[in-house]
Amino acid sequence: MRIALDAMGGDHAPQVTVEGAVWAAREYGLEVALVGREELLAAELAKHDTAGLSLPLIQASEVIDMKDEPAAAAKAKQDSSMVVGMNLVKGGQADGFFSAGNSGGVMAAALFRLGRLPGIKRPALTALYPTARGSCVVLDIGANTDCKAEWLLQFGIMGSAYAETALGIQRPKVGIVSNGEEEGKGSTLVKEAYVLLKESPLNFIGNVEGKDIPAGLADVVVTDGLTGNVIIKLSEGLTKFLTGVIEKEIRSSALTALGGALARPAFKRAKKVLDYSEVGGAPLLGVNGVVLVGHGRSDAKAIKNGIGAAQRGASGGMLAAIAASLADMGL
Repeated sequence: MRIALDAMGGDHAPQVTVEGAVWAAREYGLEVALVGREELLAAELAKHDTAGLSLPLIQASEVIDMKDEPAAAAKAKQDSSMVVGMNLVKGGQADGFFSAGNSGGVMAAALFRLGRLPGIKRPALTALYPTARGSCVVLDIGANTDCKAEWLLQFGIMGSAYAETALGIQRPKVGIVSNGEEEGKGSTLVKEAYVLLKESPLNFIGNVEGKDIPAGLADVVVTDGLTGNVIIKLSEGLTKFLTGVIEKEIRSSALTALGGALARPAFKRAKKVLDYSEVGGAPLLGVNGVVLVGHGRSDAKAIKNGIGAAQRGASGGMLAAIAASLADMGL
């Protein structure tokens, strides 16, 4: 197994990307191809013990950074770490690709170099949302702000296939985000997509409200990219706010500080559940290759886990499962 890493992507590259790659190669026993400016990557690798590890350097002189317009940069910067990494996947020289860089750039580069899976209208960016029952696949979370009902149906198909292959969930329950659980609630888009999802072979359970997502009511939740992005960003902000409030209150007196010390193991376990770095990356579903996108603020742990997620997506037959589901539905 060989995963290509955009070693120049992210707020803290290449230091954390190289550290995460070394960590992943050691923990998962795979080859991680570091794509980027060789002289910088070689200098970072020299800081680590890489004995027995396979970490080849692939030269890419350009970087698609956060200020770039994604589509234009993906076309103009043909020697960028994103485009070169995608070419490795396209040419069969890598089984998957991971980047913590410009998410729009990743999508544009994937579309230009890998293309869409046959039958897919629009790829979708996903997130694994922590719930009371494990994890929920939420899509789209930002790739498509304006959607059509047919796209939401395809999001459900892709999300269901991913939940089965990557998470091991048999017959995943699929829901659609709405402002009420009753059939007939929601925008015109939601109502139209509801009909398509209900008539499909998917295990569709109907509308889900925002509160139902963390409760684990559905294994897969589909929505447009605008709503999905708001859900994810609000959840991140709320988690950070509540964590800060709890920590402040614990330190407010000697008695609460003592209680906090006793409860520290429980707080650590809870924080791990909510920590995005534990997941590492969000799959870009619908492109003809295994592509995962990480948070721009990813640390070495997130990079390591993102590479691991790419490995699981490649070894679990994710693309074949999505293609088979589309074929079964005549799409």
